Amino acid sequence: MKGIITISLLFYVLIMTACNQPAKQEQQEKQGDQGVLQAPYAAEFYDSLQVAMDTYYDLTQDLTEGNITYADKWAGLLKQHIDSLPLHTLQMDSSRLELMRTNAGSISSELAGMQGEKTMENKRAAFEMVSDMLFDLVKTTGLKGKTVYRQYCPMAFNDRGAYWISKSTKPQNPYFGKDMLSCVQVTDSLKY
Repeated sequence: MKGIITISLLFYVLIMTACNQPAKQEQQEKQGDQGVLQAPYAAEFYDSLQVAMDTYYDLTQDLTEGNITYADKWAGLLKQHIDSLPLHTLQMDSSRLELMRTNAGSISSELAGMQGEKTMENKRAAFEMVSDMLFDLVKTTGLKGKTVYRQYCPMAFNDRGAYWISKSTKPQNPYFGKDMLSCVQVTDSLKY
């Protein structure tokens, strides 16, 4: 009798596994198609965020080139764009929205401090903090229709390493400039 029950249970498990197989396969196909993450907020927010990101990419380029004057210019413009992000259009719970406001305020403060720095090394240190906070912001809200790459240089800041955001996988190193373009690893990508 135990043999029949065991065989029956085994048969039942096999049937359930077989029945769930198409559903599981369909779910895996959906996830494969959904390599694209959601960007569910208002177009007004994403348009404003895209302008800020384009300015951030310009700042990255000038830090790569070692141009202090233009780095200050782009830091000031990025601060203006971050300050004017229409966060009020984000439909999220109040505690999360407050976290977004705090994050944007911290980015803005760091950019103001970056402009006051006199050396490229100090500007790059501020840029690291801006990059980390901006990546968190983009990761939270998305960036509609865009792919964002997170790049890393393990040798930055005396081998402590540092991240930045890029719109492509093209080698660019805002921490060492053109002298260390080989010190670039793409560690993450977010496609919206």
